Amino acid sequence: MSSLPPVKRLRSDSAARPLQKGQQTKAAIVDAALGLATQIGLEGLSIGALAEVMQMSKSGVFAHFGSREELQISVVREYHARFEDEVFYPAMAFARGLPRLRAMFDNWMKRTSVEIDSGCIYISGAVQFEDRPGPVRDALAGSVNTWLSAMRRAIEMAVAEGHLHPGTDAAQMAFEIHALILALHYEARFLGSPDSLQRALTAFDGIVGRFSTAATVPETPPPARSRKTTRVATQG
Repeated sequence: MSSLPPVKRLRSDSAARPLQKGQQTKAAIVDAALGLATQIGLEGLSIGALAEVMQMSKSGVFAHFGSREELQISVVREYHARFEDEVFYPAMAFARGLPRLRAMFDNWMKRTSVEIDSGCIYISGAVQFEDRPGPVRDALAGSVNTWLSAMRRAIEMAVAEGHLHPGTDAAQMAFEIHALILALHYEARFLGSPDSLQRALTAFDGIVGRFSTAATVPETPPPARSRKTTRVATQG
């Protein structure tokens, strides 16, 4: 599945200059909206509440989005972009195969450990929009599917590199890794289990051990190279 539609970029010619301040204001509104959404969920977002936070008029906020739905979709896009920056791109510096897959999971865990306090848009959004078809649900599902596709691709690479058994079911392994993150959120946020992070790490090692062709695969240090500009769905 392809990535979410890209955010429109400013034109490079002089005609774009009058829009620059408006784009900056819109980015600030989205940033504030994302902060609210992590606490109260996408469904709790409203033009009025955001206008109060931004100390703007409702009409001023509305002019940047046109609807509450478009505001919610913009928040999903921003969350997805930050997720890629923190989880996906840093892992691309590691060697293909199990080292890269481990890096992806480690980065995911780091982000999850922060979201235990702040909340996860993917998880809260799934609860709020699971039975509500429409553009917001499509944006959420598209983002999650893009990331899970990248995980499956990383697993397939690990098979190709000989780090995992040739018969490894990439979809099954990705499902189990995803399940760890969901269980971690439930255990840590709802039940307050103090050892949930360590249990998730132990469970990941167990999953890798079941599919691995060796007891361990050395983790190579990330090479010095520039960040990729491709999106998650085009992982190479």
